[in-house]
Amino acid sequence: MNIGIKVENLFKDMGPSHAIQGVSLNLEPGLLHGLIGPEGSGKTTLLRHLIGLLKPDQGRVVYLEGGKPVPLDEVRSRMAYMPQLQSLYSDLSIGEHLDFFRELYQIPPKVYRERRKELLAVTRLGPFVDRPAGQLSGGMYKKLGLMCALLQSPNLVLLDEPTTGVDPISRREFWEMLYRLREEGILIVITTAYMDEAERCDRVHIMERGRLLATGEPQEILKREKVENFEKLFLKYDAKGPAKEKAEIR
Repeated sequence: MNIGIKVENLFKDMGPSHAIQGVSLNLEPGLLHGLIGPEGSGKTTLLRHLIGLLKPDQGRVVYLEGGKPVPLDEVRSRMAYMPQLQSLYSDLSIGEHLDFFRELYQIPPKVYRERRKELLAVTRLGPFVDRPAGQLSGGMYKKLGLMCALLQSPNLVLLDEPTTGVDPISRREFWEMLYRLREEGILIVITTAYMDEAERCDRVHIMERGRLLATGEPQEILKREKVENFEKLFLKYDAKGPAKEKAEIR
């Protein structure tokens, strides 16, 4: 059954800074959601709350299955999390990584063979299955990390800036993979600082300095704010200033 998430009035202090300040949003299943914002905007901190790695100082994260609240423990096994800095083993090949995660997830042999074949085809890494991770390009390395996360067929995928440092062709191929996942009814949440990637999402949630500035369909937000793209939108937010932003943009 599909998984959704609601974030309700979330606050989190990290040392002297307010990492998350009163964020509320609805992450609907079957859609590709983007947490968009520059470095230090609170995207990664919010994502770590969604996966259960951090506990809020105030507010809560509610997990929904079939529209009904369920405990995190009931959906944790169906979550896939890909951190920004992946910890793959440089001396293990692509195939050896997949075998390792099969053992970790206890995937039945027949299911594993079919899933492995499918993932290698989608990522186009089949010809390189014997290549060690330490010899992969940046884009291939990110694809391997995503394959390892998807091996257990999750219902919820959380990706922290997966295209950072990736060449344009690999970025495009990565997004094509995400669109295929979305067609399976999976909830996908991706963080990115690339403004052009905001328009590739079904829903965007614009963050800056720990606050949620705007949320909705990309083109609706651009039309409402009367700007051509998200780069100009952030320039507009900067011109307004923090106090005015909070009053006018919700």
